[in-house]
Amino acid sequence: MGTLHDSSIQDLNVKVHHSSLILPIKEQEREPIFLSNIDKVLDFTVQTVHFFPANTDFPPEVVAARLKNAIRKLMQGPYDFLAGKLNLNQATGRLEIVCNGCGVRFIEASTKFMLEELGDLAYPNPAYRELIMHNWDNNEGQEQPLCIFQVTSFECGGLALGISTNHALFDGLSFKIFLKNLASQAFDHCDTPLAIKPCHNRRLLAARSPPQVTFPHPEMHKLDLIAEQHPVFASEDEHLDFKIFNLSPNDITYLKQKAKSGCETTKITSFNVVTAHIWRCKALSNSVQNNRERVSKILYAVDIRSRLNPRLPHSYCGNAVLSAYAAAKCMDLEDEPFSKLVNMVSDGAARMTDEYVRSSIDWGEIHRGFPDGEVLISSWWRLGFDEVMYPWGKPTYSCPVVYHRKHIILLFSDVGGGGVNVSVALPAKELKEFEQLFYKYL
Repeated sequence: MGTLHDSSIQDLNVKVHHSSLILPIKEQEREPIFLSNIDKVLDFTVQTVHFFPANTDFPPEVVAARLKNAIRKLMQGPYDFLAGKLNLNQATGRLEIVCNGCGVRFIEASTKFMLEELGDLAYPNPAYRELIMHNWDNNEGQEQPLCIFQVTSFECGGLALGISTNHALFDGLSFKIFLKNLASQAFDHCDTPLAIKPCHNRRLLAARSPPQVTFPHPEMHKLDLIAEQHPVFASEDEHLDFKIFNLSPNDITYLKQKAKSGCETTKITSFNVVTAHIWRCKALSNSVQNNRERVSKILYAVDIRSRLNPRLPHSYCGNAVLSAYAAAKCMDLEDEPFSKLVNMVSDGAARMTDEYVRSSIDWGEIHRGFPDGEVLISSWWRLGFDEVMYPWGKPTYSCPVVYHRKHIILLFSDVGGGGVNVSVALPAKELKEFEQLFYKYL
């Protein structure tokens, strides 16, 4: 248990040496790629950074060359859509991926700092944003690519691989499969097979015809105005303070033991107890709406691959996650035993049956909307990006590039992987209250 403090540098002074556009080896004709109603809600960019120690057999320029070649091979076959663009089909009114071969952007850069000077890699340093270019100067008239790679070398010989993709392309699991396939093609062999053959049939998550909404979906917010934005996805103008709270393996074990008191059939998992703990702290720290009768709703992603009948392939490439929810009055979150909160979180995930998932997808066919809640738990914990073996080794650490949002709390592994780090950004007074509650309930 503890708070991670930022003792690292704030500006890496990254210098870009070369920027190129990686194009498919040859053009392929194909129909636009259908995007499910889950995919189309996630039209925003996600950036990750993967840190590697120095490897004398693989200096940064060799790594960059290997990666470029691997990307070309993937674009020629299973991942040709990386070189495409998002397009709104005027005839159908649906967002889709047009595979027009416009390419993937690749940046080679360097910094004079040593990798060790970054300090604790688990702390989401704002300087990490320099390790992946979010957009690029398109004076050449080319379109913004769906995927951008950046290899940044450190003075010590270590490097960072930054990857920016549109979320409509991948969820966490399908992105990890992509990374495994990228790593497999970076080995110096002509015909290395893919690590995992991806399933690209996104119509497996198409809505039924006609749509059948058989459940209420309070986890979704219907948008009546084209310009309306939901707070979960909106950026705030108010100043937010930021802290990282660490839950050690012992803390998680304590929360599990606490949850057992009064639990009957609840599945007591690490994720459920951590989520319940955060929910209680976030709801009760909201001093602006300090009303015990106020209902607090928490959202958290559930992988639906195993919940469908028949099951979705494990290798499904696309977004196969939906937002589960739990809701309760603040007075109940404060007064009820912890086991009751864990029950509610567990019940929210259990609600995701085949029929509920299909109903949710059909809801998206009828309505335009977004997930609706007071707070969204976005978990990068145990995705295992740092387990991927590249020719130059496994990453020392992999993490998202963090943008502070009041309504989004991030979970990600600590270095070593035994515990979990909780990234929270709130107004100063609210964050102080959150911190007091966080430790009080431990």
